[in-house]
Amino acid sequence: MMSKAVDALKSDKKVRTVIFRSEVPGIFSAGADLKERAKMHSSEVSSFVSKARATINEMANLPVPTIAAIDGTALGGGLELALACDIRVAASSAKMGLVETKLAIIPGAGGTQRLPRTIGVSLAKELIFSARIVDGEEAKSIGLISHVVEQNEAGDAAYRRALALAKEFLPQGPVAMRVAKLAINQGMETIPTKDRIEGLLAFKEKRPPHYKGE
Repeated sequence: MMSKAVDALKSDKKVRTVIFRSEVPGIFSAGADLKERAKMHSSEVSSFVSKARATINEMANLPVPTIAAIDGTALGGGLELALACDIRVAASSAKMGLVETKLAIIPGAGGTQRLPRTIGVSLAKELIFSARIVDGEEAKSIGLISHVVEQNEAGDAAYRRALALAKEFLPQGPVAMRVAKLAINQGMETIPTKDRIEGLLAFKEKRPPHYKGE
């Protein structure tokens, strides 16, 4: 269902910002159903993990800004899903962690790459090695999330903060937003080259890129 939703969002030019939230009180995403996984054949597990990784990568590659509104627990694959978003907002009472090592496995949907890029290599190793769970306040202090808010009676404080952020993004030029996200994401991997800059210009100008030597 998530994969189909992301596919629909990719091609919808009217979408300006995407907020990922849960409507289950107290839970953003508790990760995979490990009881279900225990009943799977090894080949099924491999397929399941590959599909989860692909879906989360598709989320990360959405061309518009994405915000994770973490109003409850985000563990394992749930936190990996949030890490794939551009911005994370959490309630102070939320609980977050990559806890897979407790189960003698490792994060399999990008957490071992995205967490170090977000909070730094050493601290990411510490959290993964210890399977530590942090609350919203600690998550903010280590840079895991951008904003922390006190939970409200409705249990949707993080979602409301995410909506406020989205409203800040809406007045900006939609093409500029898409190009800015692409430039930032690619720039985190390599120093921009002339070919990469040409690619960005071509994207902005809605034309095929013309690379040197072609």
